[in-house]
Amino acid sequence: MANSEHFSSDDTSMDSREEESSDRPNLEFSEDEEILIIRMYNLIGERWTLIAGRIPGRTAEEIEKYWNSRYSTSN
Repeated sequence: MANSEHFSSDDTSMDSREEESSDRPNLEFSEDEEILIIRMYNLIGERWTLIAGRIPGRTAEEIEKYWNSRYSTSN
């Protein structure tokens, strides 16, 4: 019982690393994903949720951030 309540410093640092990585989405997309995003964007515009529904494991937020980082025309 006492062991289940004991946390080592390694456990805590691992949790903070997981939180950091979840705050920063993976903005590296495969070539196939990029092509699909471009094609879907040309068809339906900035409907990120619909685009994300076509790419397993990706969220609308990830796709929107990726799009804005790659193709945003605002300076």
